[in-house]
Amino acid sequence: MARDSDYGAFMEKFPLQPSPSLHQLPLHGLTFAFKDIFDVDGYVTGFGNPDWARTHPSATSTAPAILAVLRGGATCVGKTVTAELAYSINGENKHYGTPTNPCVPDRVPGGSSSGSAVAVGAKLVDFALGTDTGGSVRVPASYCGILGFRPSHDAISTAGVIPLVQSFDTVGWFARDPVILNRVGRVLLQLPDVDLVRPSRIIIAEDCFQLSDIPKDRVTQPLVKSVEKLFGSHLVSRAILEDYVKDKVPSLKQFVNKGNADQESHIPSLEALSSAMRLIIGYEFKNNHGEWINTVKPDLGPGISERVWEALMTTDENLDICHSVKSEARAALIDLLGDFGVLAIPTVLGPPSKLQTDPTISENFCDRAFSLLLIASASGFCQVSIPLGLYDNLPVSISLLATHGSDGFLLNLVETLYDTLKEEVGIVEKMGS
Repeated sequence: MARDSDYGAFMEKFPLQPSPSLHQLPLHGLTFAFKDIFDVDGYVTGFGNPDWARTHPSATSTAPAILAVLRGGATCVGKTVTAELAYSINGENKHYGTPTNPCVPDRVPGGSSSGSAVAVGAKLVDFALGTDTGGSVRVPASYCGILGFRPSHDAISTAGVIPLVQSFDTVGWFARDPVILNRVGRVLLQLPDVDLVRPSRIIIAEDCFQLSDIPKDRVTQPLVKSVEKLFGSHLVSRAILEDYVKDKVPSLKQFVNKGNADQESHIPSLEALSSAMRLIIGYEFKNNHGEWINTVKPDLGPGISERVWEALMTTDENLDICHSVKSEARAALIDLLGDFGVLAIPTVLGPPSKLQTDPTISENFCDRAFSLLLIASASGFCQVSIPLGLYDNLPVSISLLATHGSDGFLLNLVETLYDTLKEEVGIVEKMGS
């Protein structure tokens, strides 16, 4: 298979034609690809690992998410590479090769929906489907300099998608163009076209941006200036999430690491939230795939192997408290945002790491990243990662979160903000050059 010309994004190329229609369909003329975790009738779903593909039969039906975009008028080009067992946010795959990040070829593309992000970033398709449990759409979108959307939990059917962690699994998607991002979302979410609802407030999570390796103003200023131009400065407010979460999520107490009191490099309450959510992730992953892993003993790449076997050691001890934390966090964040409020945080805390970085260094980076990524996973909120150009020749992004069920509102907001954001990014890039 000639993968070089395709940035190594594809597992397999095959056309799936859109449904015939007498009407103009919303996705007419658009091409897409999908992550190798979605079932397509007659094809083996490989889950990023040859041992999985070898031990599983061809699918006998097609995932509803794929059928929805085909019915919407889009044409499928093929299936894309995923990190093994969709259990990595770096996106490396030792078996099928790591898709080449079109934005920075010597860096990881992000995962686990690596091939889908690369296919969009390299302009091989107009949009692509991925999945996001703990960041698997948001991270590769950030690293590849494109838009990535994680919808509200349970808003889109995950039938015909290999489960990872049902408490957090979502079907997400990538695009370069906010209009296409919105259009795909309306098809998948079965939403009517509606006018933008004005946001009630945009909250900048100050402490989260202070954690980032990228200067805070380089990330927040384009958003703040854009909101001021389009909606007025009174909408922008600032919050310290550490204090808010610590106060509003009392069940977190036993997960707080007392050794990480230094808030220059840590946000203890968000790290505690991450710890609790990662127990749920490990336990549900084990329930879904532990028997297969123990029986087949698949060949797994460095980093993935350690994480997978660690997950298999997870017990149900403290699981009830973890679910209490999840419920409290969701309620607290609903209170914080209210109707049509938006929370702005960094998507990730720094640029993509170099290819084949020592897994222990990558793991530390992942631990820090999860303290932000698992906010949306815990709350079930929708989140979009928006590219903000380059800093030191590496991609920069920002994320916006809105309450569960506010997907259409958030998609409209991104489309409205995007051109102004690009102008403001151009201004800060010139100032920094």
